[in-house]
Amino acid sequence: MLSSASVSRLALTSARRFVQRTAALVPLTRAVATLNTSTTTRAFTATSSATRHILFASSSMAKTNMVRYYSAKSYPSHLVINMPALSPTMTMGNIGTWQKKVGDAVAAGDVLVEIETDKAQMDFECQEEGYIAKILVGSNTKEVNISQPIAIIVENKEDIEKFSDFTVDTAPAAPAAEKKEAPKPVETPKAAEAPKPETAKKASPAPAPKAAVPAPVAPGSAAYNDIPVTNMRKIIAQRLSESKQTVPHYYVTVECEMDKVLKLREVLNKASEDKYKLSVNDFIVKASALALKAVPEANSAWMNDSIRQYHSSDICVATSTPTGLITPIVANADKKGLSTISNQVKDLASRARANKLAPHEYQGGTFTISNMGMFGIKHFTAIINPPQSCILAVGSTEKRVLPARAGDEGELRTASVMAVTLSSDHRTVDGAVAAQFLKAFKGYLEEPLKLLL
Repeated sequence: MLSSASVSRLALTSARRFVQRTAALVPLTRAVATLNTSTTTRAFTATSSATRHILFASSSMAKTNMVRYYSAKSYPSHLVINMPALSPTMTMGNIGTWQKKVGDAVAAGDVLVEIETDKAQMDFECQEEGYIAKILVGSNTKEVNISQPIAIIVENKEDIEKFSDFTVDTAPAAPAAEKKEAPKPVETPKAAEAPKPETAKKASPAPAPKAAVPAPVAPGSAAYNDIPVTNMRKIIAQRLSESKQTVPHYYVTVECEMDKVLKLREVLNKASEDKYKLSVNDFIVKASALALKAVPEANSAWMNDSIRQYHSSDICVATSTPTGLITPIVANADKKGLSTISNQVKDLASRARANKLAPHEYQGGTFTISNMGMFGIKHFTAIINPPQSCILAVGSTEKRVLPARAGDEGELRTASVMAVTLSSDHRTVDGAVAAQFLKAFKGYLEEPLKLLL
């Protein structure tokens, strides 16, 4: 009888021979796959065609899919640039102007193309080195889906000409896509070949339809133009409709006397030495931020299972642009001086109108201000910007005749009065909380020296 050690050696030898015979018949496959938003994912497969692809998934690339193909079909090694998702709500975007053309060299950090997202127009930077071999989606193309190929980059300049006839259809398909395309559709018999029912033969022919009569045009009807809707306008329409339909709005209005603010603004602007120019809106931003610190319940958001209460006062300032409304953010406004707020608001508004804001400058915020006082609007109500709980609608300042204060001589006096209306989400902010916020806000504006403390 064989010992246990002999049996083990015999089994090991047999196993080795089996592995060697199997390796001679079956290609060795090694797959290593790791996925992390801050690392690179590589998948290697040794097959008869020796093809490999590398999928990059990096947070610095704004969730851009960039797929490199080696010897794919008849094409040399190349990198496919896909339409990136540059904001969390973006499902498609518009291609602006290409900053590179076919044949140009590119390096990491070079701007490839301008892309209009649902919020702003942004520069899309390349993350690889090489040469532009093919632009698959031309400038000013609208509604390009996320992950749709838009360009090809090659490592060697001499490979550029080989991609002159390259299209999206000629690109190698992913395995999942091949499975979907493999089964051929089953041909169905034509309708003409089906036997006709006997009742169809006996039925009397249907009368010929009458010619359609064009609807009469109303006399004096105005001509019109259909203006294409931008992605930004679509998102605005969607979000505001959802807000008005799903958020239980209610409105609270208060009037603030602005004479002391106007006087303080005049004094500070004279002493500015052209370093800043304060507006009434700057005082409103600061007063709102401090009121949120005094009444933190208003600085909140509805999270379905909880109410999130923010620690910082990040004030969104509604800004009108040619493509729609956007809300740049003055972060930590409660900790900033009036001059800093003033300069920052002007800078954000200017870049917003030029579609040059970065995502972190308009995404988020804890409270919104919409000021239409400069247009002479006395009073209006605004729609809440979810998931925030409140938005403050600011009207114009006007001179009014008011009763004299207690202890003052005379029966009447004049004052500069501004009306503001707070729209609140009743799920998070009760009426008493809204009243407390407006009381604190009014107190800061009517005693503006407190804003300087």
